Amino acid sequence: MFFIASKIFEFFYAPSHFALFALMLGVGLSYTRHVTAGRRVITASAVLLMVIAFGPMGHFLAAPLESRFPLPPNDMTPPDGIVVLGGSVDEELSGQMGRVALNDAAERLTAPIELLRRYPHARLVFTGGSAALTGAVYTEARAVQQFWREAGLDRGDVLYEDHSRNTFENAVFTRDLVKPKAGERWLLVTSAMHMPRSVGVFRKAGFPVIAYPVDFRTNGDFWRPHLASLTQSAVGATDFAAHEWIGLVAYYLTGKTGALFPAP
Repeated sequence: MFFIASKIFEFFYAPSHFALFALMLGVGLSYTRHVTAGRRVITASAVLLMVIAFGPMGHFLAAPLESRFPLPPNDMTPPDGIVVLGGSVDEELSGQMGRVALNDAAERLTAPIELLRRYPHARLVFTGGSAALTGAVYTEARAVQQFWREAGLDRGDVLYEDHSRNTFENAVFTRDLVKPKAGERWLLVTSAMHMPRSVGVFRKAGFPVIAYPVDFRTNGDFWRPHLASLTQSAVGATDFAAHEWIGLVAYYLTGKTGALFPAP
């Protein structure tokens, strides 16, 4: 139920979606006796869309998330394992095209290539099934396996967890799969914006991890905004950041993480 509710709610609370729905509401009102109210809603919606597409809203929402967990030092003690979270593959398009279609979070899949060169004895685990409401025959794990084998990373020694649908299930199913021992060091690879919620969930599941953030969309400096050069990048960052802030609250209220804003 939580998974279904979150997917439906997510469609409506994304800032860009909300602004578009409000714009359509304003247009509808302008054809009724509430013309003045309609014009006001249209104006407010248009301003919001402009701020999302061309302003620093995405940066201000994303920077605190992306700066929460810094990259570990290069000379850190070698980890025992590396967990890579899903979210970097368009599984439906991959299934239709018969080849791996990556999205803006592709660095989740490329970073482990370098990490395994640096830590060749670390176990590598990918976790991600299908996030589609109706499910999918072609899971993300299957696409990633194809990608890593073609890249020469997987030589039959990588573990794949292919049933999880969200971050909570990523943590629980991966914990049950690898059964981490006390004292082991595991790196967690996911997008920087997604890292606070991910670390909180893994901790709550009894699987301590070391953050290895990737896919940065800001410079992490709240007071020095980095403005995206393309509107789709700005809109994407705003929607992604809003998703994470709301996700942090929802996961905390439902007991899936022990802290509202997990820290190192």
